[in-house]
Amino acid sequence: MTETHELRIAVIGAGPAGVYSSDIFLRQLKKLGEELGLGTAARIDLFEKLPVPFGLVRYGVAPDHPSIKFIASALEKTLDNPDIHLYCDVEFGKDVTLDELLERYDAVLFATGAVEDKPLGLPGADLDGVYGAAKFVEWYDGYPTGAREWPLEAEEVAVIGGGNVAMDAARCAKRMGAEHVYVLYRRDEEEMPARKEEVHHAKEEGIEFMLLTNPVKVLDDGTGRVGGLECVKMRLTAPDESGRRAPKVVEGSNFTLEVDTVVMSLGTSPNPLIRSTTPGLETNRKGCLQVDEETMATSRPGVYAGGDAVTGAATVILAMGAGKKAAESMHQYLQEKHNK
Repeated sequence: MTETHELRIAVIGAGPAGVYSSDIFLRQLKKLGEELGLGTAARIDLFEKLPVPFGLVRYGVAPDHPSIKFIASALEKTLDNPDIHLYCDVEFGKDVTLDELLERYDAVLFATGAVEDKPLGLPGADLDGVYGAAKFVEWYDGYPTGAREWPLEAEEVAVIGGGNVAMDAARCAKRMGAEHVYVLYRRDEEEMPARKEEVHHAKEEGIEFMLLTNPVKVLDDGTGRVGGLECVKMRLTAPDESGRRAPKVVEGSNFTLEVDTVVMSLGTSPNPLIRSTTPGLETNRKGCLQVDEETMATSRPGVYAGGDAVTGAATVILAMGAGKKAAESMHQYLQEKHNK
């Protein structure tokens, strides 16, 4: 604890988990700080790598999503607290390290999201005109006050994936002027992970669904750009013991889809800089931080984590719940540290 008896907490990530956990920590401190011997004075510094806060609530969902305005409004009110200070355009691993933070703060909370698009993993995936869906949707609605220059002059767009982000990306591409937007998914509509209302809205906006279809190669137009997408048709086997049907390639069903842009929506993973720049901070093979499930404590003393940084991509509610648990656990840690 600092000489002024003001606790200083660093929170990495100003998405729902980071903002909500900051609010919970301050509320708990006000309620229990004197009882725990911590006092009630604290300063929380939120570090966000993007130009504005709120993570995927702002950057990763189509702007007309029904719950977004309510969540964003609640987060805005939390940031009005004078004990919470927001610093944007600060990227962990590049602009600041964990060791530097631990020299200045009593505890650190990782609340970073899972915002890195998983690679397509097909021949030709490195061609110009292949984009990640999370990055695509982030650009579409993420920088309302800044210059937005996207090199998309697409007429024919293929979106690979069947989740909610795929629906968002497809709708964004259509609104940006693409003549045809196709959603490719290797299973049937019944097994698509996207919410039914998301699929319904996409269809209303003219998105074309190519189900039981899987890409195998991105084709080069001869200049290093996307010139098409080689695909195969799929069939579903009989249900296995779990009741799930496996997709199998229909032999000889290869065909070429004439597109000039490919958007991959195959899921997201945490920022790889966390793993590569922070010795002693244990992660799993997916790059997620490993924590004690009861306390959300990481392998480094005084360092906690919650939200997508731990679970991978999940829901806003789960991220906020994990942030709450982490914030409460920090109180116990700080009390023990103070009483030594």
